[in-house]
Amino acid sequence: MIIEKFLRRAALDVTPVAPLSRRSFVAMSVGGVVGLALLPWVSPEVRAQQAASVPPGQKPTEQPAAFVSIAKDGTTTVLCNRMDMGQGIETALAMICAEELNADWSKVKTGFGNQRGNYVDPFMGMHLTGGSNSVKNSYTQYRELGGRTRAMLLAAAAQQWGVSVASLKAENGVVSGGGKSAGFGELFDAAMLQPIPEKVTLKDPKDFQLIGKPTGLKVARAKSTGQQTYGVDIKLPGMLVAVIAHPPTFGAKFKSFDATAAEKVKGVHAVLPVDLDRGAKGIAVVADGYWPAKMGRDALKVEWDTSGVDKPDTAALLAQFKELAKSGGSPAPDAQFQGDISKLAGAPHKLNAEFVFPYLNHAQMEPLACTVDLKADSCELYYASQMPGIDAGAVASVTGLAADKVNINVQMGGGGFGRRAVPTVEYVVESVNVAKALAAAGKRAPVKVMWSREDDMRAGYYRPMTVHRAEIGFDAQGNVLGWDHRIVSQSIAAGTAFEGFMLKNGVDATSTEGMRDPYNVPMRLSVHHPQVNVPVLWWRSVGSTHTAFVMETLVDEIAQATKQDPVAYRLKLMGDKHPRHVAALQLAVDKSGYGKRKLPAGAHWGVAVHESFESVVAYVVEASVKSGKVVVHGITAGVHCNLCVNPRTVETQVQGAAIMALGTTMPGHAITFKDGVVEQGNYHQFAPVRMSEAPKIAVHIVPSNEPPKGMGEPGLPPLAPALANAVRRATGKPQRELPFQLA
Repeated sequence: MIIEKFLRRAALDVTPVAPLSRRSFVAMSVGGVVGLALLPWVSPEVRAQQAASVPPGQKPTEQPAAFVSIAKDGTTTVLCNRMDMGQGIETALAMICAEELNADWSKVKTGFGNQRGNYVDPFMGMHLTGGSNSVKNSYTQYRELGGRTRAMLLAAAAQQWGVSVASLKAENGVVSGGGKSAGFGELFDAAMLQPIPEKVTLKDPKDFQLIGKPTGLKVARAKSTGQQTYGVDIKLPGMLVAVIAHPPTFGAKFKSFDATAAEKVKGVHAVLPVDLDRGAKGIAVVADGYWPAKMGRDALKVEWDTSGVDKPDTAALLAQFKELAKSGGSPAPDAQFQGDISKLAGAPHKLNAEFVFPYLNHAQMEPLACTVDLKADSCELYYASQMPGIDAGAVASVTGLAADKVNINVQMGGGGFGRRAVPTVEYVVESVNVAKALAAAGKRAPVKVMWSREDDMRAGYYRPMTVHRAEIGFDAQGNVLGWDHRIVSQSIAAGTAFEGFMLKNGVDATSTEGMRDPYNVPMRLSVHHPQVNVPVLWWRSVGSTHTAFVMETLVDEIAQATKQDPVAYRLKLMGDKHPRHVAALQLAVDKSGYGKRKLPAGAHWGVAVHESFESVVAYVVEASVKSGKVVVHGITAGVHCNLCVNPRTVETQVQGAAIMALGTTMPGHAITFKDGVVEQGNYHQFAPVRMSEAPKIAVHIVPSNEPPKGMGEPGLPPLAPALANAVRRATGKPQRELPFQLA
């Protein structure tokens, strides 16, 4: 929510276009309109004026031909204006469009757009898959795209048959009326020559046939049978594969290298020095395939120069962060964080707490891969991109090509969690640099640059390490009299193009999102942003990964200290100003049997509720501690995301987020540094939850017809604190650190 709020201020509108024929439109859409980062920043006022000058239906984001194509046999392809990395938006957006189009759902297929201006987020005006905004921001857009396409099909049929549009109807992929009928595919070409209507009448939600119905993903069969193509699977004629030897410490360079042994590996074509992210320099080994490239890299002899860079050390950093947390930092600018804490000193009850959250790797299932086909006058790229507009701008800058000569073919992503949305465009630029070096060596060819799991874990970007310190005063009834809070965390936005929009008064809003609300307590919040030689990035649910844990465990402790039921206490603090929180929490409580069902011996309830990205998720957890290990017996979720487009994907997103959050509580789930080097390399050292450890998770959704909100991330933040609250009841020891410290 915070990210979207600030990025929206920075967003750009694409060039307005006049009504076009289908032929002219297709020519324009593939060669003329570009997105974010290819133009200078413009003010919101200018963008508003530009938007107002374009008639409804004529913006690139509203052009049916850019999103919908229908073959003669009725096969209907709906392009997704974002990247799908498992969250199911390729199906959800197609459902929304097909609902208003009245297409035959069995004939609907999905695909992806690119970096052109048609595929920007219509709300923010930039290319972005993030902030759980895909369905939320494109719900009306895709309904109108479907409605406009349907209206143009009806108009084409009416023209061909010499009848009125009012006498026709479009149902299940067929236009009929007056004794005649034709499939959508038969009419599509003629329909795209019709004027695009400015306004279309959309369905009443009570008439929905697809929206709101549990629906399987269009790509489910391909994924489950190994047929789905991801960025890592791209194969082009004559393509080579490269891996990069990155320095052991961020920003370091090689002093010298001996490629003799590497060049002797069968299949190796070239060993090339390349410029890397953060001013580093490394060596690319280019070969016929991944394995010879990796074997060649293993055979390299490299002497690294790390003398000019800081070498982070987790133990030293933690001590520094804890010391900073003892004193106030930069005041958080929002009014809700400037509460009166004058009564804190005299409060009858005190709670002082310090929390520690480690660096985390995204550890997505599909490691990074980017295929670059660099020619003298153009550049084609194939990979899973969360921000293709920004990426394309960086590629144009690095290659010196005109912006319209760069094309990004967005691929399905095998997970991402923010890793594929890097403001520095790090892994894409590194890939282009490899292609440039290869061309300079006289060996120009398409090249796929691949990262192993170890590469990405040791030379990637990370969720920032964060320390919280809270001093709370309250009375016997649990009324909070004062709450003084400090956060120490690196800024994600500092030093990026987003700094001017996401930092206010020196405070990165991603560090504080999720604090205080929905609880009306007098909180004074300040923040320290130390500079550390560790690259940091948003990680699924961003600041809420730590703020939810802090808020929900502390509120629970106050409830226990004042002998109040934790659910009743939360409801009392919320009052009547947060009905969606109340509804989600009450649904989880009712469905779980909380307070009514007797738990097995040693098991305890744990509760938490949190809003992120405008959706609320509440968890009721049943857990025990046996032989020093947490055992989760069951999880019940209550979800309020307003209108639920596809209950099946909401269910799976919440389940997946809960499993990911459960992993953060387990032993060893942390990225640590020693002398500037990441100590973890693969899943055996940064373990995810295994199938045998995954509990049953029941997901229940609050009914609503209000416009939908985001669901890719909100399921993560409240799980860890709900489990921590159950563990505290089982052991009597508060959990103030992730992963849990049970000893």
